[in-house]
Amino acid sequence: MVGSKKQLAVFLSRLQSFEKPSFRLEQYPTDSEIAAEILWFGQQLGDIEGKTVADLGCGTGILGIGAMMFSPKKVFFVDIDEMPIKRLRENLKLMEASDYEIMNNDVTSFKEKVHLVLQNPPFGVKSEHADRVFLEKAFEIGIYSFHKTESKAFIESLAKDRGFSVTHYFEFKFPLKNSMHFHTKKVEHIAVGCWRLSRNPASST
Repeated sequence: MVGSKKQLAVFLSRLQSFEKPSFRLEQYPTDSEIAAEILWFGQQLGDIEGKTVADLGCGTGILGIGAMMFSPKKVFFVDIDEMPIKRLRENLKLMEASDYEIMNNDVTSFKEKVHLVLQNPPFGVKSEHADRVFLEKAFEIGIYSFHKTESKAFIESLAKDRGFSVTHYFEFKFPLKNSMHFHTKKVEHIAVGCWRLSRNPASST
């Protein structure tokens, strides 16, 4: 277990990112400091330690591996693309823990019971409402989910319809590095929010 949020961010910055990110799948890496901010908050709130966690659309695994630093019961890494999973396996070699499982599947096929979902899904730029697929799956559990801030009304309306409430909300200037052929800037910052969504007690099954 790491001793500070800064230590966590430094560790996460050492992880390998996408080698050839897919524009179709909107594979943009999660910034290490932003990931550390959310993970540290989640641990302080008691959301991670001893819990079963799913990193949906895990890519190379920064959120799930970060969660592993706080002694979860188990972490599931789920991604449809086998290319970043190769990097994920390399990143996991930095960890001593073995309480994880990798699933090379679409998130809709994920059926495991977990306490918490961590996800930075596609923002729905290439495929409209691609983020909705991830949200619908995560609404079966409890969520920390990254999306463009412009999706705020849509996400909160959808959450309300599914019996969830926004318990916490964060905004970040999300750095998108020059990783696609059409990028012209070395780094571009976009407004991204992270929602912590929790099922309302009256909606529990």
